[in-house]
Amino acid sequence: MNKTMDDGFGSPFERVFVAGLSLVTAVILVFLAVQGPLIRGAIIYRTAAAINNQLAGQDIVNLVLLAPLLAGGAAGLLSRKRWAKELLIATPLFLIYYALSYTIGWEWSSPAYTGNSERHTFLFLFVLITALIILLYTLAVFPKNAVARFKRTGLAVYSVAFTLFLLVFGGMWIKEVLEVISTGTTRGYDIAPTAFWLVRVFDLGFSMPLGLISVYLLWARPDKAYPVLCLFYGFFFTQIVAVNAMGWAMFLKKDPLFLMRDLVVFTVLALIIAFGFFYIRRNYRQVEPVLSAEEEARLQRIIAEDEFVPLEVVKRTLKKRP
Repeated sequence: MNKTMDDGFGSPFERVFVAGLSLVTAVILVFLAVQGPLIRGAIIYRTAAAINNQLAGQDIVNLVLLAPLLAGGAAGLLSRKRWAKELLIATPLFLIYYALSYTIGWEWSSPAYTGNSERHTFLFLFVLITALIILLYTLAVFPKNAVARFKRTGLAVYSVAFTLFLLVFGGMWIKEVLEVISTGTTRGYDIAPTAFWLVRVFDLGFSMPLGLISVYLLWARPDKAYPVLCLFYGFFFTQIVAVNAMGWAMFLKKDPLFLMRDLVVFTVLALIIAFGFFYIRRNYRQVEPVLSAEEEARLQRIIAEDEFVPLEVVKRTLKKRP
């Protein structure tokens, strides 16, 4: 068989290269989490001290969720396990959000804050570049031969619930944006205006539209949308886990910015997303691609030539395939 491409993994170079990047990124996330406010406090971010409670929640998620996903995906790629792609596709959009928020989301221009996180700029850049490569790689190699088996009633119930809570979530952020427009400030705005705008703009302009598009794809293009849906729901799942971890860290630390309303909404949304993640995976089934007569004849010739197998033996073998 032609060795320039691994079955379902791209070229050997791509597979090993992405595995290596994923493993190094996992190590970087662990390093940044240990050096951050969660454990050592060696990295000081240019923001209010109260924001450290949220950063500790993010560090926990990086340690117990993102780093294991990346390390497990890397190990799976090296051993040619198909589940490796399913682990890795859950990470790139979250890592892009993480890298951007930890580089341009701080109050760099404010004289009220000092810090040293700029020393780790190239680590965040490495995470960002790796996320882009993982994104392109996983979409290219992810199985395309998936058939949707959704029942319309169940899909309708899930779609309505998911859309409703997305709109509630968006309404919370829109209300705060309108408060800033009308009064010049809102909850927590004065201590971290840059972070405020980054989170609200990213969520309202990226996270929410992705959620609504995913619902549309489930109805309009279910058989063609499987890789994209896995990408989206990987992002939703990792992101909502991080948001809830931040919320609980703020609650336990008695953070003055904490609101129980937010935590309740995010917890319900997390349950819906977790259900949706497994609901969608359960209702897709991979099928063997059907070859045309010309494609099958070409495949027979390639196998016979590369493996030195008599053509008649190859034909008999292929006819027995389901």
